[in-house]
Amino acid sequence: MILAAGRGERMRPLTDHTPKPLLQVGREPLIGWHLRHLAAAGIREVVINLAHLGAQIEAALGEGAVYGVRIRYSHEGTALETAGGIATALPLLGEQPFLLLNGDVLTDIHLPALLQRAQAQLAQRLAWLVMVPNPPHHPSGDFSLVDGLLGRAEVNRHTYAGIGVYHPAMFRDTPPHQVAKLAPLLHAAADAGQLGGEVHTGQWLDVGTPERLEAARDWVAQVGW
Repeated sequence: MILAAGRGERMRPLTDHTPKPLLQVGREPLIGWHLRHLAAAGIREVVINLAHLGAQIEAALGEGAVYGVRIRYSHEGTALETAGGIATALPLLGEQPFLLLNGDVLTDIHLPALLQRAQAQLAQRLAWLVMVPNPPHHPSGDFSLVDGLLGRAEVNRHTYAGIGVYHPAMFRDTPPHQVAKLAPLLHAAADAGQLGGEVHTGQWLDVGTPERLEAARDWVAQVGW
């Protein structure tokens, strides 16, 4: 699932008329890089949630044939926040663990290896999250990470990369079609010892501001994507 329903307030005025996932980064819109990498990893079934200017995203991507995937859309009307959007999309996602990607990140993470590691962990955990070293715009991080377990201690903290593999059971008590944030569910899972993760030290950008959009464009040009 790719999260693409947000308003993109920090990216305004660019997102007043163009949804953030469709902002151009090199030869692809931002969301296009996710679709390319998912297809390369052998993932063909993709769910995208839509709210702000969602019709533009659906018109641009269609059913996903250009990218070698099959896209199904979860229409929210008004954005439901992350957990609400996932809970609403669960009928499209099925009963097995699924990969979740924020639509506004750019990364070189190797998805097949991530999925293999996550599969080995999700027998006893609700989610396996990718963490990154704390970026300048989020210096305090989100979770501590010790021996593959995420917690809320004040040491060895890292930032959630907006990439993770989740078991649907994480959202079983979250009502669909209602606004619900992801952070409380992650905190509860961490407190219960059911949240694991790993650190990605390669390329990662939260493309949340015009300045970081330019950094993403520069990086894509440098690596020749």
